[in-house]
Amino acid sequence: MEEDGDWVMVRRPTEKDLWEPSLIQTEPSQPLEVRFNGPAKHWTDAVPIGNGRLGAMVWGGVQLETLNLNEDTLWTGNPGNYTNPEAPKALAEVRKLVDDGQYAKATTEAVKLSGIVSEVYQLLGDIKLEFDDSHTSYSEATYSRVLDLDTATTKVKYSVGEVEFTREHFASKPDQVIVTKISGSKSGSLSFTVSLDSKLHHHSQVKNGANQIIIEGSCPGKRDPPKLNENDNPKGIEFYGILDLKISDGVGAIHVLDDKKLKIEGSDWAVLLFVASTSFDGPFTKPSDSKRNPTSEAQSTLNSIGNLSYDDLYARHLDDYQNLFHRVSLQLSKSSKKGVGENGYLVMKRLSSSKSALYLGSSEDEMVSSAERVKSFQVDEDPSLVELLFQYGRYLLISCSRPGTQVANLQGVGFECGAQHLNINLQMNYWPALPCNLHECQEPLFDYISSLAVNGRKTAQVNYDARGWVAHQVSDLWAKTSPDRGEAVWAVWPMGGAWLCTHLWEHYTYTMDKGFLEKKAYPMLEGCASFLLDWLIEGKGGFLETNPSTSPEHTFTAPDGKPASVSYSSTMDMSIIREVFSEVVSAAEALGKSGDDLVERVRKALPRLYPTKIARDGSIMEWAQDFEDPEVHHRHVSHLFGLFPGHTISVERNPDLCKAADYTLHKRGEDGPGWSTTWKTALWARLRNSERAYTMVKHLFNLVDPDHEAVAEMLVQSTVKDLFLLPALPRDKWANGCVKGLKARGGVTVNICWTEGDLHEVGLWSKNQNSLRLHCGGITIAVKMSSGKVYTFNKQLKCVKTYSLS
Repeated sequence: MEEDGDWVMVRRPTEKDLWEPSLIQTEPSQPLEVRFNGPAKHWTDAVPIGNGRLGAMVWGGVQLETLNLNEDTLWTGNPGNYTNPEAPKALAEVRKLVDDGQYAKATTEAVKLSGIVSEVYQLLGDIKLEFDDSHTSYSEATYSRVLDLDTATTKVKYSVGEVEFTREHFASKPDQVIVTKISGSKSGSLSFTVSLDSKLHHHSQVKNGANQIIIEGSCPGKRDPPKLNENDNPKGIEFYGILDLKISDGVGAIHVLDDKKLKIEGSDWAVLLFVASTSFDGPFTKPSDSKRNPTSEAQSTLNSIGNLSYDDLYARHLDDYQNLFHRVSLQLSKSSKKGVGENGYLVMKRLSSSKSALYLGSSEDEMVSSAERVKSFQVDEDPSLVELLFQYGRYLLISCSRPGTQVANLQGVGFECGAQHLNINLQMNYWPALPCNLHECQEPLFDYISSLAVNGRKTAQVNYDARGWVAHQVSDLWAKTSPDRGEAVWAVWPMGGAWLCTHLWEHYTYTMDKGFLEKKAYPMLEGCASFLLDWLIEGKGGFLETNPSTSPEHTFTAPDGKPASVSYSSTMDMSIIREVFSEVVSAAEALGKSGDDLVERVRKALPRLYPTKIARDGSIMEWAQDFEDPEVHHRHVSHLFGLFPGHTISVERNPDLCKAADYTLHKRGEDGPGWSTTWKTALWARLRNSERAYTMVKHLFNLVDPDHEAVAEMLVQSTVKDLFLLPALPRDKWANGCVKGLKARGGVTVNICWTEGDLHEVGLWSKNQNSLRLHCGGITIAVKMSSGKVYTFNKQLKCVKTYSLS
C-alpha cells in the first residue's frame, strides 16, 4: 500500500523477467505505439481492439466518431449438407482425363466437384458518437490517435480552444465488455450524442430509464436469401447488445432523443460499456433450435460488472492482457562502436534520426505518425519499427483468438464478410502463437479442427468413398468441409484439413503436453491420415499420387498450350501429406502406438510418395510435371511448403533442394501482398539467408502488414532435438539486440543477446527435462537440461551459470 492507503497493483512476473543478461545494460525501449495524426479515412486506417470474442474498429473521428462492432459468432447461414452424391462419378471422369493428359478438360470437368458457397461473417453494427459543431474547429496540431500495444488501449486526443478532449477504448477479456471513456479537461465541457446502428435487420431503442440503448436483430439464415418466397429463408443467428452509459456524479445531464439516442450535456466525463451476445449454439445446431438466450446473457454480463469502476475494469483488462503480451520482449539497434562503456557493459542505444524516431523532442505534441515512420524506413531502416511490427503481430493474435472464442477468420475479428481460408490465411494467423509464446491463443483453432473432423467424415465418405475426414479451401462458422462453389483453381483442394493438422503436432513439440497429444491431437491426426491413405492412388513408376491435384489458386500452361489448373501430385499436395505422415509416425512413437495398423500403413506409404523434383531451370517444380508457368511472380509459394512451414526440407539434410528453393524464391520475386511477403521472409530465414530475409522485412514496410512469425524465425529456429540461434540475423542492420521469452520446440524458453552481430549471451529453461544440440556461429554443443532450471551460456556456448526457478 502507498502512504495514502491506496492499493497498488503488483504485476505478476512473466517468463521474460526470469532471466537478465549479465553483461548488457539496456536503455528503456521506445513506446510500442501505433500512431496516427488524423482520423481514419478508410477502414484500413481504423485501429483494432478485441478480446477474442468482441472487437471494434476505432476510426477516431472528431465531430463524428464511429466504432465498428464485431462479435465472432455473428455469421450468416445454418449448418449445411457438405456432401455431394454426384461427386464420385465426376471424380472418376476427372481422374481419367488427367491420366490421359487432357488437363484443360480435366479443369473444366472438375467444376462438378465443387460444392456450396461458404457463409460469411457479419459486423454487428456501429457505436456512433456525435459532437456539436464546435468540434469541427479543433486544432489539428493537437490531434493524436494511438494504439498502445503495451496496454491494448486506443486513445484519441485533440483540443477545441482551451479544452482537451480524450477518448480511451479497450476490449476486456475478463469482463467481456468494450469500454470507452470520454472526458474533457474543463468541468462541464463534455456534450455529445450516442446511438447504435447496424446494417443487419435490427431494432434499437433506449431502455432502463435514460442510461441504456439496446440493439437486437438477426443475420440472414442464408448467405443468399431467396428473393421470391421469404418462407424458404431459415431463421438466422440472433444478437442482442446493450450500451450502458454513466456520467460524472452531479455534473451533467442525460436526455433521450427519438427513443433511440442519448444526449449527454455538460458532463466532466462519460463511460460507455458495450456488451453483446448471440444465439449461436455450436456449429451443428440450427439457430431455430438454439437454447441460448442472447438477451439474458448480455444482461447478465452487464450486471456482473455493474459495481466495477472504470479503473477497476481497466486494471482487470491490463492484468489479463499483459500476462500474455509481456512474455516476449525484443530490442534491436544498429551497430555502435561507442556503445561499449568503460565498465565493459554494452549499452543498447537508439540510433534515431529526425525521420525515424518516435519522439522528435521532449514534447508529446512533437511525435510523428507511424505512417511517416513507415515511409522513412526505406531510408533510415529504424530497427525500433521492426520491434513495433513484431509486437503488433502478437497483439493482433491476442485480440482475435482467446480460449473459448471462435477461430480467427480471414483477417482476425474485424473484417466484414471474412471466412476461414484454409490454403494459407487461417494457418498464417496462428504462426506467431508458438514461437512468440502465445500457445493458449491456439485453443480456438483446435476446437475448430474438431468440428471440421465431424463434418469432414461425411464429406470424405460421400464425395470420395474414403475413410477419415477432409476439409477443403474455404470454410465458415458452421465448419463447412466441402469444396467451395466455383472454379477448380481454388475450389478443388482437399488439403485444408491436412495442413491444419500440422498445427496439432507443432503444438505438442513446443509444449510437450502428452495429454493434449493423446486426447486431442492424435485422434484428429489419425482421421486425417486415414483419408489421405484412401485419397492416394498408385500412379506411374509405382509412386503414390493425388489426382485431381491443384497448386492453390495458380494455373499452368498444359503441353497442348491450353491454360489449366488440374493435374496430379502437385508439390504442395505431396509436401503436406509427407508432413502429416511423418507427424503421425512421431506421435505414435511418443504415445507407444507404433505397432498400430494405421501407423504401419503410413510408414509403408511414406517412401512411395511422389518426390519433390527440380525443374529444368533449377527451381522447385510446382507440379509433378515441368509445366510452363504463365505467372512466375504468383503470390503463393505453395511448392515450398516442405521448407516452411513444413520440416521435410532443411539446409542440413537437403542441400540440393534448398539450392533449388533459393532459386525459386528469386524467380518468384519480392512483389506480393503482405501475407505472401511474410511467407517469403520465413522461407529465406529457413535458408539461413539473412540478407534476403531482411530485404523482405524491409519490403513489408511498403505494405504496412503485420509481421507474424518472420522476425522470430530469423532469430531462433528449432526441432525437438536442435536449437539454432541467430540463424538469419542481418548483422549489419540489427548489429546489437536482445530478445527474451521466445519459445522453441521441446518446450524451451529462449533468451538471446548479441553484440556487433555476434552472439553475446543465451538463457534457456524448460519445464521438462531436455537433451538438445545448441548451434550458433559454427559451434555445436550437446545440452542436457533439468526441468525448472535456468541455464546461461556465453558466446562460446559454454554454460557459465545455472539456477533453479523455484
